[in-house]
Amino acid sequence: MTVVESIIERGRIAQKVYEQYNQAQVDLVIEAVAWAILEPQRNQELAELAVHDTGLGDVADKFKKNFRKTLGLVRDLSHAKTVGVISEDLKTGLTEYGRPVGVVAAITPSTNPGATPINKILNALKCRNAVVVAPSPKGQSTCARLIEFVHAQLDLVNAPRDLVQVLPSPITKDATNELMRLADLVVATGSQANIRAAYTCGTPAFGVGAGNVLVIIDEYADLSSAASKILQSKTFDNATSCSSENGVVICAQIYEQAISALESAGGLMLDAADKKRLHDVMFSNGKLTSTLTAQSAAMIAERAQLQNPKAKSAKFFMVEETGFGPSAPFSGEKLSPVLTVWKVANFEAAQDLICNVYAYQGAGHSVGLHTAQSGEVMETRAATLAQQLPVARIIVNQAHAIATGGSFENGLPFSLSMGCGTWGKNNFSDNMNYRHYLNITRVVRPIAEKVPKVEDLLKTYFTRFPQA
Repeated sequence: MTVVESIIERGRIAQKVYEQYNQAQVDLVIEAVAWAILEPQRNQELAELAVHDTGLGDVADKFKKNFRKTLGLVRDLSHAKTVGVISEDLKTGLTEYGRPVGVVAAITPSTNPGATPINKILNALKCRNAVVVAPSPKGQSTCARLIEFVHAQLDLVNAPRDLVQVLPSPITKDATNELMRLADLVVATGSQANIRAAYTCGTPAFGVGAGNVLVIIDEYADLSSAASKILQSKTFDNATSCSSENGVVICAQIYEQAISALESAGGLMLDAADKKRLHDVMFSNGKLTSTLTAQSAAMIAERAQLQNPKAKSAKFFMVEETGFGPSAPFSGEKLSPVLTVWKVANFEAAQDLICNVYAYQGAGHSVGLHTAQSGEVMETRAATLAQQLPVARIIVNQAHAIATGGSFENGLPFSLSMGCGTWGKNNFSDNMNYRHYLNITRVVRPIAEKVPKVEDLLKTYFTRFPQA
């Protein structure tokens, strides 16, 4: 028996025990396990370990992310029914019962080695599953420490430790692939190579698409508010989030004023020479390197040897762009506090540009819109984007990285895994949530037969095309 086979076997034994828990017992497990990362001292340790071992992000922001994402998820889960009857409709005669899927393989990235694993762990446990986390090699130490905290919490509530396991170090592709083949469900977040492996492993899988978020600033926007929100989102955790703005598309009518607002917020527009210096470090043969990924603006200025004297104190950098696609690498995802800026004639031109950029990278994920705070303009423009662009989310007048994965200021489920629909080659377009970890069995009772008449259902057709 291989190491992975042994892990799966232990997970199955633990899951069979856990499957007998009632809803109240499950909910106590959720609360206990959530405290594994919500407890401030443990959260701080995990945040520091994550940045130290991965070299990505910012400790204070990791702490905030671990806390808010987990707190929001527990809120979402607190009222969810996953055991026994979860839905009943007497009119249709249907009753739904929540059922576990079994053992979940959770593939997690180095960018969020604490927040993403605990999110998947809690969702899996809410549905009475066992879960095995396959972290990235860089994130393994943080994830392993998190699992130690989780086990201590499981012990407190007398739940089996093997409900939550992690692949041992060193993390290898072979072990991860074996885990995905042997599990009952795969939930994958991370590189597109990992997502493709998940979708082709032969096990039912949910994987997420690539980010490359663009936001529009139109002529109705509150420019100071928009700039403040972009700063908050673009710099949070050094832009490790796939939901961080990678580019801003500004309508010509307010272009200069918008740039001024972004500069006042802490942005620095690079000249052509510094843009080239940044390009030469950030990209190799048109492909993004890891040299500047999730680094601070100050570190980027140093590594790219930017010459603008303001570069050392800037909070994020801006580069102007006119093109898109492989010949314009700044039009792609950068995972750093670098913001690409396009100037377009109007709102319609902004849509066209975004469609072209997303055809290159980022289709399905989301788009942001900074516009009027309320009223017909906001509603009409948001509706237009929702019906025209290949995206699953339109984030209106919000800090994108904070809003897309669920926020206390919007109604999206808290998640760190955003489905991108068929546009992003995914099989779902929701924020990944507990329902993706749940089987549902339906009791179907007979009801009084109601057979409709053909002429009633096809009334409009028959009216336009009378039958002889």
